[in-house]
Amino acid sequence: MARDNTVFIGKKETMAYVLAVVTLFNKEYEKVVIKARGRAISKAVDVAEITRHRFIEKAVITDIVTDTEQIDEEDSDRTVNVSSIEITLELKD
Repeated sequence: MARDNTVFIGKKETMAYVLAVVTLFNKEYEKVVIKARGRAISKAVDVAEITRHRFIEKAVITDIVTDTEQIDEEDSDRTVNVSSIEITLELKD
């Protein structure tokens, strides 16, 4: 189930996701979660770091969770393992 304070990383440009994170913080969320799977993991790290260093310097990484998810392939009956990451940013004074 998706939460209102979650940004899912996909194929868009990195700055689109940075804008989404900054917008959530501006909506007065104290915590924003960035989630990604597979090849998008490096983009999720970029989003977190760009947000912290260029836009919201009060944001700190409070949690990082890595996992492996099993996904059914669309064209076959097999499942594949895909790595995933959740990066939690919080505002600190």
